[in-house]
Order: sequence, then structure tokens, then C-alpha cells
Amino acid sequence: MARAARVAVVGAGMAGLACAHALLVSRPGLDVRVYEGAPVLGGKLARGEVAGQVVDLGAESMLSRRPEAVALAREVGLADRVVHPAVSGAAIWTRRSLKPLPTTVMGIPVDLAPAAASGLLSRSGAARAEAEARLPPLDLAADVGVGALVAQRLGDEVRDRLVEPLLGGVYAGRSDDISLFAALPQLVGPIRELGGLLAAARAVAGRGPDDGTDADPAPEPVFAGLVGGVGQLPEAVAADVVRRGGSVLLDARVRELTPAGAAGSDGRGEGGSPPRWRLVMGSAAAPSETVADAVVVATPAAPAARLLRAVAPGAAGELAAIEYASVAIVTMAWRADLMPAVSGTGFLVPPVDGRLVKAATFSSQKWAWMRGDTAFVRCSVGRHGDEVSLQRSDAELVEAATAELQEAIGVRATPLDARVTRWGGGLPQYAVGHLDRMTRARGAIDAVRGVDVCGAVYGGVGIPAVIASGRQAATRVLAEMDAAATMET
Repeated sequence: MARAARVAVVGAGMAGLACAHALLVSRPGLDVRVYEGAPVLGGKLARGEVAGQVVDLGAESMLSRRPEAVALAREVGLADRVVHPAVSGAAIWTRRSLKPLPTTVMGIPVDLAPAAASGLLSRSGAARAEAEARLPPLDLAADVGVGALVAQRLGDEVRDRLVEPLLGGVYAGRSDDISLFAALPQLVGPIRELGGLLAAARAVAGRGPDDGTDADPAPEPVFAGLVGGVGQLPEAVAADVVRRGGSVLLDARVRELTPAGAAGSDGRGEGGSPPRWRLVMGSAAAPSETVADAVVVATPAAPAARLLRAVAPGAAGELAAIEYASVAIVTMAWRADLMPAVSGTGFLVPPVDGRLVKAATFSSQKWAWMRGDTAFVRCSVGRHGDEVSLQRSDAELVEAATAELQEAIGVRATPLDARVTRWGGGLPQYAVGHLDRMTRARGAIDAVRGVDVCGAVYGGVGIPAVIASGRQAATRVLAEMDAAATMET
């Protein structure tokens, strides 16, 4: 009987697990093995106990307007747990008060009037943004930092009070440095067509430039979650991978990837035979090895670069240059009857206000399944280049976050419980030129038969985008294996 082809997936975050799952769905009987260096799977999705309740300690929602995450949850048996936020609306905590977050496209306002009326923008700030209509049409020939472009066209206030907390919050970075082409590709075409940021934002939000109508609220909710926490998704996907005959190995750090046997640097044997790859795991003192017909590297950029150094040095060089931001999530619990009345799902904080907390989520208000005698609030801390904030102890982070919540929403009681979860190197920075860098990396990887990559660094940091990246890698791997089989016959 012919040996089943083996695919090794390095990394059991959502990208790697989605890749393994897609491989087994498309090709039952394939020998798929997932190797994870940590003692737990899930990457930036994790659950843990706070005040006696299991809650998300990493990402707690997934974009539902992209289908990949919700679809995968349903495929692995979580259909009855998919839920949407019980409330809507968020705020910006700035100028010492909570102000309603107006409709924007990642911080670029669709209508300036609400931001001006609330005091989010000053009169002069709103007037400066309105003056874009008198500027020459924008010539968008090359990539540019989103924040820098917004400041140039709409003024510093729009960048500092709107774009920075929204876009900077998603990437835990600084909007001046974040690539327009990579982070907001949906705006590039409208900007080129219409010549301005405000007009492009209105077009993307589904309204004309002068009709005065509200932006289309869209019939489907923007976000989705899972009863019991989004951290169940990697757990369920891993279980389904095993059920389909694959394996997920924890504490199995792959530290070396090289061609197997006498194969060349591209993995080919003599006569162009199908590639095989040698993976070395464990410590230098007690290494273990395995051989695979194909390998998918589903790790962050730095460990991916180390693994690819001997296989695809051009890709390794590009990936090694990508910077990451570290963040921390401070999850706190109070007696529900001591929590002040709040509205919406939470608030964002512009860096210009000098706060520690960059965002807060009213978790037990946002998700109906979390409501009860205990109220939960999550605070996010940390931005790219601001390592000092994260050098504080857990106790200091809790104390500082509690003090800022007291000022923002008026909670006076001491938390019943609190837990700090640190995500070192958690978010890749999509710097100006990121798409060109990824094109070069992709070209170098495509030149190597039997090796592929996936993850948040390649095509988006959200859960659906990461899942899509894993599935695309699976499709490419299977196509290569089929092509190799055809050549053999």
C-alpha cells in the first residue's frame, strides 16, 4: 500500500489549525501533523478563569462580515454558540469625557457634523477637515502612512482623535507608520477615483457625498462571538483535525527546517523528484526528527524567518525585518450591582491624551452570555514603541487600569478579581511598503517546492483573515502535491 503523503504544519495558532483542517477536509487520509512549540494551542486566542468564570483572555470577537471565522466555527460544531453583541455603539474617551464614536472608515469620518457636535473635534479641527474639499485631488501613486496622509489632508485632530485610536488600536501601532495599501485597501480605489479622503470614506460607507443620509447600517452585525468565548474556536478546530485523522503535538518546537537526504536547497531530489523536508524538534541535547513531503510554516515572522533561512533566504530576510507590537489585556471583574450604568460596548482612547489604557470593552454588557452577578471589563494596554508601559508589574497594570476606569466611567469599588495576560510580539506592524515586502517574500517561497507560509503577517490580522491565509496555504500545498504526482506518472 502506498504511503500517505505527510504535511507538517508548524504552529497551532488559528492560521496553522485552519490550514490543517482545510487539508484534511479536502484530502481525507492525508497524514497531517501540527507542531506547536508552546504547551497550549490557539496562538492569540485563549481562555482563562476570572472571578470564577471562564472568559476570553485574547481576542474576544471576530469580524462577521467576512465569512471565514463564523463559517469555520459552524463547520467544527459551534454553530449553536455563535452570537452577536447584545448592544451596539462605542465611544472615544478624550478631552476628559466619553464621546460617541461617529461613523467612520477606520477613523476617517463619513460625516464631520457628529464629531464636531460632540466636541470630539474642535470647531477649528472640523473646519480644517472640511477644507479638504478645496485641496487639489489626491495623487495616490505610492504607498503612504495612513496617519500622515490623514494629517496632511484632514488635519492633526482627525488623525489624533479618530484615526489613531481606531487604526492604531487594531494594529497596536502608530497610524503615521501603518501602510494605507496594506491596512485600508478598500479605500485605495475610491481615493484614486474621487481624489479625497472624505469622499472615499463616504463611498466605502455606502453614501453619496452630499445626500445627507445616514450610512447604511448593514443588515448583518459587524462582529460575532461565541457563548463561552472565542477561545473555543482553536480548541474545536484542533479536535476536528484529530477526529479526521490528523495530529496536534504540543511542546514540539520545530527549530530547524532543511531538505531531507541528498535533496538540493529547494528540496528536490535527483531528477527533479518530489521534495521532502527534514524537521528537527526538541532541544539540542535531545533532538528528534521527522520528514515531511510538504511543510507549512504558520508562525509569526521572526520564527518563520529562522526556519526559512536555509530554505528560502530571500523570504527569511524580508520576514526578519517585520516589527511586532506587544500588548497586555487586563481583565477585571466587579460586583454587577456596584458597576455604574454604561452604554455601548466600550471606548477607545487616543494616545494624545496620555493614558495607559488604549481601549476598554464592557464585556458583560457586550455579550449577553456573560451577564450575571459579576460585571467584566477588559482593558488593552501597549502600543508599538511603548515598551515602558508593559514593564510594569501585573499589580501595577491593574491599579493603573482601575484608576483610569474610575475616571472614565465612575466605578468606585475595588475589583473582585483581575488577571493580566501579556501577548509579547502579538501584532505585526504593517509598515509602509508592507505589500511589496510580502510580494517579494511570496516570490521567494513560491520558488521552493513543498514549502508554504500563512499567518497574520501576510494578509490581515483579524481572525477571518488569518483563517483565510491558512486555507490558501492548504490549497497551494495540495496543488503542488497534485502537480508533483502528475509529473511522476
